[in-house]
Amino acid sequence: MGGFIAFVVVLILLVLILLSCIKIVPQANAYVVERLGAYQQTWSVGLHLKVPFLDKVAKRVILKEQVVDFAPQPVITKDNVTMRIDTVVFFQITDPKLYAYGVENPIMAIENLTATTLRNIIGEMELDQTLTSREVINTKMRASLDIATDPWGIKVNRVELKNIIPPSAIQDAMEKQMKAERERREAILRAEGEKKSTVLVAEGKKESAILEAEAEKQSAILRAEAEKEKMIREAEGEAEAILKVQKATADGIRMIREAGADEAVLKIKSLEAFEKAADGQATKIIIPSEIQGLAGLASSMKEVWK
Repeated sequence: MGGFIAFVVVLILLVLILLSCIKIVPQANAYVVERLGAYQQTWSVGLHLKVPFLDKVAKRVILKEQVVDFAPQPVITKDNVTMRIDTVVFFQITDPKLYAYGVENPIMAIENLTATTLRNIIGEMELDQTLTSREVINTKMRASLDIATDPWGIKVNRVELKNIIPPSAIQDAMEKQMKAERERREAILRAEGEKKSTVLVAEGKKESAILEAEAEKQSAILRAEAEKEKMIREAEGEAEAILKVQKATADGIRMIREAGADEAVLKIKSLEAFEKAADGQATKIIIPSEIQGLAGLASSMKEVWK
């Protein structure tokens, strides 16, 4: 009975040992395996078996991209301004073996390396340049850290300056400068608005004057055309009246001739026409010679007719 129990115990121990030798590596992970204290191999994703009592998992490594937010570090600019800058580093482990044996504390090493690199870069820049050149600083730091961490099996993907905190006196001065700049821009915008308003008013007055002048011009043209039309119609009326008078005179002479009047009668009628003309505004009348001889005859005939 005792032998059976011992056999069962041994069998259970063997099963437990066998189970302990079976390892499953999850996704985005890697295991560094040592045999008798020396590096043996790196297990990737999947099922693995190790030699009992000889092999052990020395390091479990996460292969996903990791983010580390470091506390603000004091730095001094080229123009001797002390400020505090905190950084965020995005890195990824590319070689689990180098990561396990490259440096004792990789995160602390990256933090110290970030601080020293940041001091070197900021020390070559002035305050204003530091505040406006974040992208340049990020690029330089990433390149420097990536080279420095390559022997540790770490790849630095990005470095971001999270906050740049200048001294309180500098912040007050910057706020005053920004306030003055805003007031200056406001004054410029107000002046430009007033200038545009003045220009618009002047253009409106100019356009109004042009419209008034154009209206006056059109009115003068219409008045001149009306006066011209009036004179033309008066001239046409006078011409038509003269034509009617001449036509009436011509008709009268034709009727006298058709009635058989002799030359003496015609001359007397002509004399009567001159006599009517003398009743007008004319001060001098020229009588043809052939009519002058009949003047006495006309006077005699008037006496007889009376």
